[in-house]
Amino acid sequence: MPGGTELVIVLVIVALLFGGSKLPKLARSLGSAKGEFEKGLKEGESKGSKDSKSETDSKATESTDTSDS
Repeated sequence: MPGGTELVIVLVIVALLFGGSKLPKLARSLGSAKGEFEKGLKEGESKGSKDSKSETDSKATESTDTSDS
């Protein structure tokens, strides 16, 4: 984990590279990217649980269908 002085040095370098006017835009875009990433994870988890539930339901249906034959 970087210490305080390393973080300050990195922040100064970033400020020099991007300039003061672009830093808020950069922070906003990083925040929105993080939000989209988390939204995608939640959608993937909910979709994954629906898929596994539907597979379980279809297997149960198949087992009852084969027992009737």
